[in-house]
Amino acid sequence: MVEEGAARVAYNGNGADVPSDLARFIDHTKLGPEVTPEEIDRLCQEARDFSFAAVCVNPVWVKRAAGKLRGTNVRVASVVGFPLGANASEIKALEARRALRDGAREIDMVLNIGALKAGDYQLVERDIAKVVDSCREVGAICKVILETGLLTDEEKVAASQLAKAAKADYVKTSTGFGHGGATVFDVALMREAVGAKMGVKASGGVKTTADAREMIAAGATRIGASAGIAIVGGREGGDGGKY
Repeated sequence: MVEEGAARVAYNGNGADVPSDLARFIDHTKLGPEVTPEEIDRLCQEARDFSFAAVCVNPVWVKRAAGKLRGTNVRVASVVGFPLGANASEIKALEARRALRDGAREIDMVLNIGALKAGDYQLVERDIAKVVDSCREVGAICKVILETGLLTDEEKVAASQLAKAAKADYVKTSTGFGHGGATVFDVALMREAVGAKMGVKASGGVKTTADAREMIAAGATRIGASAGIAIVGGREGGDGGKY
């Protein structure tokens, strides 16, 4: 952070307070376009075996994943307006409702990045709120993906505050498909922007135990990763996935 020009650092976490049980923080993720049904089945079995918080899959796989995880504590998350955030708000809301009907209980939506950068905050908040409303209908969680690699620090703060105003449950760093991924700086900045109670999800390039611990110490309450097994096993690296 200092190398980036910070003169002061507000830090909400403490490395000594990071829990040893990292599995409950992890959304075990498989979002590539080439993912097969067999890979979804394996993802779900791994999530069961390691007691991850959730699996995160593309909408087409939600029903399959929900069936595989029925009777477990592992939740199914899916993505909306992914990965560009450029869908109409009404389409995002419908996409969320369909995923929820198929068994998702967490929705990771991409906000309207272009509107944010244009300063149209009313549109951005309304866009988020429509998906939040879809989630509230069934008691599901809504996470808002900011795609921090495309934003200035001021835009990251504004986006975080808009997500909070729209009553989302989490803000999330990245899709894993855009420029850049999660950084400790961004997680700490987002935590500062939303306060202590709202969730913060670090996603994009989190591959090791050390990565995950640093993100949690900075304020993350959930980790999106395709390298979940490597993270909980204390191994460096992972399966090479970026998500």
